[in-house]
Amino acid sequence: MWKDDNDLFTLIKNELFTAVVGDVLDTMGLIHQFLPPTFKPLDDKMRIIGRAMPVLNADYFGASNVDQTDLSSKPFGLTFRALDDLKENEVYIATGGSRRYAMWGELMSTRAIHLNAAGAVLDGYSRDTLGILKLNFPTFSHGRYAQDAGARSKVVDFRVPIEIGGTAVRPGDIVFADLDGVLIIPQEAEAEAIQKAVEKARTENLVRTAIENGMSTVEAFEKFGVM
Repeated sequence: MWKDDNDLFTLIKNELFTAVVGDVLDTMGLIHQFLPPTFKPLDDKMRIIGRAMPVLNADYFGASNVDQTDLSSKPFGLTFRALDDLKENEVYIATGGSRRYAMWGELMSTRAIHLNAAGAVLDGYSRDTLGILKLNFPTFSHGRYAQDAGARSKVVDFRVPIEIGGTAVRPGDIVFADLDGVLIIPQEAEAEAIQKAVEKARTENLVRTAIENGMSTVEAFEKFGVM
């Protein structure tokens, strides 16, 4: 049904939504693929479809640079290296540390747009909200908070497996986010999941038409097998 990621992501964008893919993943035994419901888009119309580039944060204390390690001596740790390493259609998805500061902002969004990244998913807060909204860069977070990460956090690693709310996120997994949630589609399951989701979505369209024409939900489920 697709020959490359561009075809795949166009198919997902045009025909799918997170709920239908999540339903299919449930039938495949992958029942913990949604991140917690506290993740919200900065704008309800924002959607993300891309490959995960996981980022690991940690809390640091104090604005001064302590020369204990190469990492400690860098004001934001590996943040800039991680950001500059984003590839086309990748999603900056970060976790780790506490929720005492913003993990993403306008300048990071500007750089991500230049690199043709697909979006950002933060297991924490984002800031510079008006700037990000003006850029229309798809950003999902737990909310808006202006406090800076500079004196409080560093990126300690990236392109490594992470875990968010009991869901594993590995480099290359598909991140699919819309108003109803943030879904992680494991890379090894994506072909089967997307194909089945497209079939389910198209069948649901038939169910919708049948119900609009007066068919009962009992009859519709008996005929089409989905609801």
